Amino acid sequence: MTPEGLLEARQRYETDTGVLTTEVRTATGLVRITDALVLRSRADLTDDAPADRGELVRSVAVLAGTARIEVSVEPRGGARADPAFSGLEVRAFSRPDLRLHLRANRPLTGLRTLHELAEGERLDLALSWGRFHRHHRFDAGGMLRETAEAWRRWIRNFRYDGPQEAMVRRAAITLKLCDHWVDGSLVAAPTSSLPAPVGGVRNWDYRYAWIRDASFAVFALRRIGFANEADAFLGWVLDAFEQSRWPRIMYALAGGPVPEEREDTELAGYRNSAPVRWGNGAADQRQHDVYGEVLDCADQWVRGGGQLEPTLWSRLAGLAEAAERTWRKPDQGIWEVRSEGRVFTYSAALCQVALDRAAAIAERLTLPGPVAQWRSAAATIRTAVLEEAWDEKAQTLCEHLGGGGVDASLLALPLRHVVPADHPRMVATTRAIADRLGAGGGLLYRYRHDHSPDGILGDEGAFLLCSFWLVDNLVGQGRLDEAEDLYASLCARASPLGLLSEQIDPSTGELAGNFPQAFSHIGVIASGVTLARARVR
Repeated sequence: MTPEGLLEARQRYETDTGVLTTEVRTATGLVRITDALVLRSRADLTDDAPADRGELVRSVAVLAGTARIEVSVEPRGGARADPAFSGLEVRAFSRPDLRLHLRANRPLTGLRTLHELAEGERLDLALSWGRFHRHHRFDAGGMLRETAEAWRRWIRNFRYDGPQEAMVRRAAITLKLCDHWVDGSLVAAPTSSLPAPVGGVRNWDYRYAWIRDASFAVFALRRIGFANEADAFLGWVLDAFEQSRWPRIMYALAGGPVPEEREDTELAGYRNSAPVRWGNGAADQRQHDVYGEVLDCADQWVRGGGQLEPTLWSRLAGLAEAAERTWRKPDQGIWEVRSEGRVFTYSAALCQVALDRAAAIAERLTLPGPVAQWRSAAATIRTAVLEEAWDEKAQTLCEHLGGGGVDASLLALPLRHVVPADHPRMVATTRAIADRLGAGGGLLYRYRHDHSPDGILGDEGAFLLCSFWLVDNLVGQGRLDEAEDLYASLCARASPLGLLSEQIDPSTGELAGNFPQAFSHIGVIASGVTLARARVR
């Protein structure tokens, strides 16, 4: 939908909803466009059931003056439009299996139509897929109202009393928008190939669910009142693990394998940042932290009152045994490097988490397993992390057991209860990361590419989640004022809609990478909760 003579525009979400409003000023008038993926009447978003109608509604209201609005439908590869039931049937040539129905309250003459509207007049459109609404009454306003009401019913479960409350509320809604409401999975980002930075080749497809995200997301959601979403994601992780028989680092949203990575040469990419990629080549990487991620999810499931069937427990216990065998072996690490594998400190630390959580689960549920052996192995790994990864000269833990550069993933060790935030070596590591990976303004790089080559051309921006981890470490070290100032500055980097990307370009402050990034919004929630609890103590 293109208003003719566009001069300026601004956007906002309707309060506590996923309904988007755009106000557009043109040379002849003022227009408000309201967009929503509409929900079923009286939808309950806390229920693991379909809530959507398979429709996108776009409603235009002229608030002042007049407006000329061009409506165009342009499926990739071209399409044919035929008259059908108060609108058009659209057949995309590249997707013969897809049946689209575009309805409107005004005549549509083809794939491109120009509408002239006066003050007080409306143009309502609904694009449907998968079904036709032959005899359904077309009430765009009613669908938008019911959608907003469903969102506001859901947000009543929100529980939070801490800093940046409005930003935390929006982060919760954003995570819900990234949530597959039936399967319970959480997409890392709903986009692919948004570059980090613009003009570079670090363009990845994030439209999948990472096991790594699950334990962080569950921790965050549960603490602000959304236990149903937390339990659904935990259940999805365990289901996906059972189906695949051995843990993958990421899955398609229904729990199946991620498509092979391919480059799409027909698309130029965002701001000409090629290549555009579909699928993700990291899906088959060896990442030993996945053992800890799955067992941490299982531990959260059990601590929330869940039970484990014997067959599932047997396989989870097998992950603990795998962690004990492999923690000294090379892998591609949390950052999914595409270079030769190394023995990453974070990966070893998450093998410690796997053993620790397996022992805790066995004790809590009185399940079979070599608990004493697991406890001993966990203690051995923890000692190795603190001693073998320690660089006395540099006064920091390093990215590899035995040395290497500084790695911001080490800030997550206190969050996973491997090393306390106030341990002297963790305090020193926090200081070293802030100094050596600092990009200015509280932003952090994940690692330095000149010291830690990752097999990919080009550099990248600052990774937002790492700065939220820094907030958590500052809190754990009693530096509350610094932590609060950093947290406020990070939240201030959000877009006008309250959304955050994966990365920030430190030279410009521009959002970079896939957007919105679930991990960044998880950081908003988790660090806010950490700060709120620290102020109460």
